[in-house]
Amino acid sequence: MIETPKNLTRNILFGMLLGFAVGSIIYYTNIFGDTLSNIVEVYAFKLGSDIFINLLKMLIVPLVFFSLVSGISSLGNLKSIGNISLKTITLYLITTAIAVSLSLFIGAIFQPGSGVNTANLISPDKLPQGQGIYQTILDIFPANIIEAMANNQMLAIVFFSIIFGLALNKTNHLTNNLSESFEKLNTVFMQLVVMIIAFAPIGVFCLIGKFVIADGLNVFGEALKYVILLIATLFLHMFITYSVLIKFFTRLSLKTFFLKMKDVAVFAFSTSSSAATIPVTLKTVENELGVNKNVAAFVVPVGATINMDGTAIMQGMATIFIAQMSGIDLSLIQYVQVVLLAVATSIGTAAVPSAGTITLVIILQQFGLPLEAIGIILAVDRILDMTRTAINVTGDAAVACVVAESEGMLEKSKV
Repeated sequence: MIETPKNLTRNILFGMLLGFAVGSIIYYTNIFGDTLSNIVEVYAFKLGSDIFINLLKMLIVPLVFFSLVSGISSLGNLKSIGNISLKTITLYLITTAIAVSLSLFIGAIFQPGSGVNTANLISPDKLPQGQGIYQTILDIFPANIIEAMANNQMLAIVFFSIIFGLALNKTNHLTNNLSESFEKLNTVFMQLVVMIIAFAPIGVFCLIGKFVIADGLNVFGEALKYVILLIATLFLHMFITYSVLIKFFTRLSLKTFFLKMKDVAVFAFSTSSSAATIPVTLKTVENELGVNKNVAAFVVPVGATINMDGTAIMQGMATIFIAQMSGIDLSLIQYVQVVLLAVATSIGTAAVPSAGTITLVIILQQFGLPLEAIGIILAVDRILDMTRTAINVTGDAAVACVVAESEGMLEKSKV
């Protein structure tokens, strides 16, 4: 068994706190002088964080490919694969619908957008541009898989990996069990993950320091109510929705699940990327929660692509926030439309930092809400994006446990 570095959570938390402290000192004081502060910002925080993220990104495509291919090719009959696929996608869509419904309900009650200053609006032409439904669907089917991998087009990579795994599953008897080679390659990449994660505390220190030194902690003033409500909703969803899944659909205890997931949540918070956290999530659900590796190899990478509960919560709350700020009352039908749009767009949301902002533009355009108001959302989005990524990966793990239990592939003896 590949072992994770000891005291990883403690060291990551220490790096996070140190990053906040050093970043705040440089941002709010001139204790180091302009020259030294600039050197620390560029050659410590920025360079260190960019190197760490690049190392993680380096692993995403091969790990998703090898884990999906090895998982699907080893599952046995195609009926089992079909059952797992259907359960996985259904559960992800249901939890996303619950997430956005919860955020709309809480937003409608507490009204985060009432009385907000509209001076922080930005021009619509400066907003990130999304792509239409047609292009999103088309991108699932790559004309050139190498190009898709080079551009980190996750939906295309997942699709190709699935059909490649299915083909390998059907031809294993003709290829001298080639699937075993993919399993071995997957193990090699998991070891590589552990080697890189050993440097996570340093990477987190640089990431947090870079964030604080760029904007300070002042960005929360104008949208404080929105920030508080969004974070509260994220944790409500995690501790209610995921607790129900674990409590009633698996044999795991809630305490065990959340304790085992703490490393993953902290790592996801630090990197702000579901895709970058795939290696850690896979390792935890397999080795700590007892999910069969073939189930985990399918459910987790798919979840990093289509399970965006945290993003859906943001989209619901941000829509309510902007509508209230603009003095616009949404009807019940429009609330339902927000739920449907958030669920649909979550499937095409890239598993990278702040990608949800692009799909938020689609929702705002649908209801004629002022796109300029996203300026306020963007101002506070970085720390919120980190939080909702932690929720997303927790959901990936919860669904993996439920699917594994339903297929008789949850080994509680490992827990």
